[in-house]
Amino acid sequence: MDTTKCELNEQAKQTAAKLLETLEAFDPQKFNQTPPLGGWTAGQVAEHLLKSAGVVEVIAGNTKATERPANAKVDAIASIFLDFTTKLQSPEFIIPEAKEYDQQEMIARLKAVWTKLTEAIRLLDLSALCMDFELPGLGHLTRLEWISFYIFHTQRHLRQLDRLLTPEPSHPRRPHPRP
Repeated sequence: MDTTKCELNEQAKQTAAKLLETLEAFDPQKFNQTPPLGGWTAGQVAEHLLKSAGVVEVIAGNTKATERPANAKVDAIASIFLDFTTKLQSPEFIIPEAKEYDQQEMIARLKAVWTKLTEAIRLLDLSALCMDFELPGLGHLTRLEWISFYIFHTQRHLRQLDRLLTPEPSHPRRPHPRP
């Protein structure tokens, strides 16, 4: 593997390990518990990540050679997904259903997704331009960019899962001023 493949592979392995470790850390009852201020449960976040794993099919689908650098849009993708000051709106087709999810099943399915992604990194030409789906606002992406997208997208949701796992108190204690 060249340097880019090695770096991407390492980033994927670290992100996958952190995701699976975080999902395992949830108490089974808390996995499907709605946060006090609303939002997705950990189960729904896991389902959302599985729904967005269509990336695996996109990178295995129709491709063509590209004249631009394979990583030309990676910084733009990172700036979107790793900017935690903005709230992003999920496309309708990857919004999870409000229901109970089996924690161990979700973990097993996500593990399989990450196994496929690391195999793709190892085996495929990452500079190929994927033609089966366009990322809104960015257009067609290379395999390297799609894999980076999934890594950054997962890292964004890892932050959400961490907050669900150890929520901040809704009213932090503040010292009373002394008279």
